[in-house]
Amino acid sequence: MDVELLPSLALDSPPPCPKPGACPGVGGWAPPAPRPGSGRPGMTNLPGANPWNSTVSQVVGGITLGTLILVVIGGNVVVCLAVGLDRRLRSPTNCFTVSLAVTDLLLGILVLPLSAILELSQTWVFSQTLCKIHASLDVMLCTASILNLFMISLDRYYAITAPLRYPAVVTPARVGTALAGIWTVSLLFSFLPIHMGWNAQNAQMPPHPNQCKVEVNKAYGLVDALVTFYFPLLVMSATYYRIFKIAREQAKRINQAGSRGQGLGPCSPAVKEHKATVTLAAVMGVFIICWFPYFTVFVYRGVRGDEAINKTLEAVVLWLGYANSALNPLLYAALNRDFRAAYRRLFSCRGTRSSAHLESTSWREKRSLGPLVRNETETSLDPEPPDRPGKPERRPRISSAVIDKENLSGDGMKLCEHCLSSPTDD
Repeated sequence: MDVELLPSLALDSPPPCPKPGACPGVGGWAPPAPRPGSGRPGMTNLPGANPWNSTVSQVVGGITLGTLILVVIGGNVVVCLAVGLDRRLRSPTNCFTVSLAVTDLLLGILVLPLSAILELSQTWVFSQTLCKIHASLDVMLCTASILNLFMISLDRYYAITAPLRYPAVVTPARVGTALAGIWTVSLLFSFLPIHMGWNAQNAQMPPHPNQCKVEVNKAYGLVDALVTFYFPLLVMSATYYRIFKIAREQAKRINQAGSRGQGLGPCSPAVKEHKATVTLAAVMGVFIICWFPYFTVFVYRGVRGDEAINKTLEAVVLWLGYANSALNPLLYAALNRDFRAAYRRLFSCRGTRSSAHLESTSWREKRSLGPLVRNETETSLDPEPPDRPGKPERRPRISSAVIDKENLSGDGMKLCEHCLSSPTDD
């Protein structure tokens, strides 16, 4: 019996290896284990596959990601409260800002906590159904956030280049149609392809139970990146460049007409032009820094596969894109004069009913005069209202709106106080 077993044992044993350590199972060498969460047997660990391999790094990473999530939620909640409590902010122009805040708020509540758990543990501990919902919400809300920024740039472009036609062009019905289009496109590029498997590299391969990430193939990566990022980026660059040129021309016009003797004080046209330039540069710079690396890696993943991407780099660019949702309330709301006034009333809690009534009455009177007729004590880029309590009264000076009224020409490209106070205030 023992003699009969020897041949079978010999057949099952590995053949002799000519070089020590060069053959599988010989000399202590074994095939590479599958990378956790890869779903592909035999895939080796890439450099930087688990950046949280120590307790200290997990604590620091948890504090960093938790702080980012709280900032995203808190900042966008403040924007929503300001609009809900201040009637002056309820305008078609601010609908895109509110939509942006709601989108980023939903991202911070529904997506970022699960993404942080996945990032720190490197393991998806929930069901695959929840994984698909999480990935779909991630793509949908990030796409909606970018498209809201895109629509804000178009809104500001029309407000500045065609101030007389702006109220007729930007109507509540058209704003509602634009918002519906934003969410429709976001749904088409998120839930539909992810649940149908159109974005997967290999649709026949079952998903790994410990993995949850947005899969991307070549077609999905190119189409999604072009429609939801690169095309909006080109349009936003063109619109904000045009806004910058008009602001620069307006500052020169004010300087020639009525700024003689002001010098380089804090309210001079040169200083205001510098503030407008810094604001526009911040808006575009933050957008590009946060999203351009992510979509570059996204397209590269679709073309070359997940194996070609360093996992630490992939995590960094992903959370850099998430960070844009924390900066949007600062760039698109806190730099707006009306929003700043609403924030002061929201946090100070010292306003009385009578003062609120007087402010509302004064605002309605100024708005009823039209965008080209303004109080001459106001300027288009003043960082604070001229009648702020606790400050000495300012001397009247010529405003950009008065200059526009006196120097209207047929090109329709004049900049008014109403236009700049919303997009590039301060």
